[in-house]
Amino acid sequence: MTDEAGPWLVVGLGNPGREYAGNRHNVGFMVADLLAARVGARFGRHKRAVAEVAEGRLGFGGPKLVLAKPLTYMNLSGGPVAALSQFYKVPPARVIAVHDELDIGFGQVRVKCGGGEGGHNGLRSMSKSLGTKDYVRVRFGVGRPPGRQDPADYVLSDFSTAERKELDFLVDRAADVVESVILKGVEPTQNLYHGA
Repeated sequence: MTDEAGPWLVVGLGNPGREYAGNRHNVGFMVADLLAARVGARFGRHKRAVAEVAEGRLGFGGPKLVLAKPLTYMNLSGGPVAALSQFYKVPPARVIAVHDELDIGFGQVRVKCGGGEGGHNGLRSMSKSLGTKDYVRVRFGVGRPPGRQDPADYVLSDFSTAERKELDFLVDRAADVVESVILKGVEPTQNLYHGA
């Protein structure tokens, strides 16, 4: 594989700070951390964007990866993403957002390109700052809140004890999906993972 088309920007969406680390809303950070570990990269503060960034290659001589965790809060994620996209010259079609998704049941990971934001403030901010909705989304299902719990409170709460037993496996799967999008494309990835 070569990276003649340039790098990929993989953005894990979440909120900075230890108090948010285990929240459902921070699953994007968890996937970004795992991808960094896989490529042997470490996160460090970027000089031009309010984000932590790790750079590496997917496999020997494979495509260059720029992994990012915006350090703004979720609803302002777009600014750092747009700054990184300009800095690394990454077009929106090669930007992948990894985020929690209320409309998908826990245990499912889905991928799509473009479309609506489903009320997700991080995606809304990204679409506005990038000037397009045509970027890839890796959607990590967290399901709907139980009873009458407010969705905002639900995503800002930690995974349940039962969910935590499966979480490492699912974060691993989401990282596999990101790698598959980069190496194979969106449609082949959908065919591979959406049936499971």
